[in-house]
Amino acid sequence: MIDLKDIYKIYVDGDSEIRALDGVSLHIDKGEFVAIVGQSGSGKSTCMNIIGCLDVPTSGTYKLNGIDASTLTEDEQAQIRNQTLGFIFQQYNLIPKLNLLENVELPLIYRGYPQKKRHELAIKSLERVGLVDRIKKFPSQLSGGQQQRVSIARALAGNPSVILADEPTGALDSKTGLEVLKFLKQLNKEGNTIVLITHDNGIAEQAKRIVRIQDGKIIEDRPSQSVQQGGLQ
Repeated sequence: MIDLKDIYKIYVDGDSEIRALDGVSLHIDKGEFVAIVGQSGSGKSTCMNIIGCLDVPTSGTYKLNGIDASTLTEDEQAQIRNQTLGFIFQQYNLIPKLNLLENVELPLIYRGYPQKKRHELAIKSLERVGLVDRIKKFPSQLSGGQQQRVSIARALAGNPSVILADEPTGALDSKTGLEVLKFLKQLNKEGNTIVLITHDNGIAEQAKRIVRIQDGKIIEDRPSQSVQQGGLQ
């Protein structure tokens, strides 16, 4: 499903060269739950941007569902993002003036779905995260954990091939963060492919597989401790 081969992302700063990604190769199969973990400046966010078709590599090949995404134009990248990927962000990125139903519907508008179909998909998605009884509420009327669940519902509404979760618990307290992670695990059990980006080793261990990045290189790729101990199936 996700196949990065010898990916480099190089930035030039005056006479110096910054290798945000330095020869990264990574394969993620359909249905996996993978955490890409690293400290600030490690290259994990650059890796996420390339997987999420938010950026293209300087060199190397990235294939998503068999499509070579490493050479796409900006418009082609936008189409892939809209049709294939679901994003969950640390700060939720909900629109304050839209109610929950309208927030979840938003990416479906860009896909060209008619209003009735948008409503059906958005309501179904909000049901999955336990918020269908609050569809007319606005983001400011919800707790942080509830807002993140709306963000998850929005990501799920278009039935994406891959869900990219960028520090999804970063703005939450530890208890609420664990609830969000529990929900991501459930989505993975239902067959969703999830790529979790985090700097937190404890959060990373909640995934099934851990890919550690340092100085733009993958230095570790292993099953999580939970899998090794039989805690995740």
